[in-house]
Amino acid sequence: MQANNSSIKQKPRELTFLESARRVQIIETAIEVIADIGYPNASFAKIAQRAKLSSTGIISYHFSSKAELTREVVAEVMRVAEGHVRPRVNAFTTHSDRLRAFIEANLELTVLYPNHLPALAQIYSDSREGGDALRSVATQMQGIMAFQAERMREAQRLGEFREFDAQLMVTVIRSAIDTVVLRKIREPELDVAACARELVAIFDLATRKR
Repeated sequence: MQANNSSIKQKPRELTFLESARRVQIIETAIEVIADIGYPNASFAKIAQRAKLSSTGIISYHFSSKAELTREVVAEVMRVAEGHVRPRVNAFTTHSDRLRAFIEANLELTVLYPNHLPALAQIYSDSREGGDALRSVATQMQGIMAFQAERMREAQRLGEFREFDAQLMVTVIRSAIDTVVLRKIREPELDVAACARELVAIFDLATRKR
């Protein structure tokens, strides 16, 4: 009996070294462009121009749509952010120290990777009113924030934090961090470390059990 070719799953072709390098270049440039001019304005043409590519067809060869490229941008930003933030947070045992480390590590990313968090903030801002592809970004971010809210509730159950709306607190913390991240674009000389100290002090007072 002859096998039905349509039922056989084709193994994805492995990318060559040059193809992989080109994908990385496009993703990194897309991050830079989104951070600079916002998600709605970050067209393939703008990205190709910034990357000094001969045509947008080079981007289309690797990414079938802006939505696909956006998903890869978010994945890369999240990979970098998690790789920097998680070890910093996990180095501490108390929830107050972990909250401090979370705020400091996020704002350190603004210095180490000046375009990553601004790009994510721009995408997330548009994702709440965007199409299906962008809504998936919002859903992903909401899942992360839900996890963080549960960690807040754990701190409350242990008596480390006072009683408050954990979901609201996490949302306010994220908004405060994003405000500094986006402000850094407008004010390159902004002292991010000083902002981090202020946010740590504010949210220590906001969460501390009196």
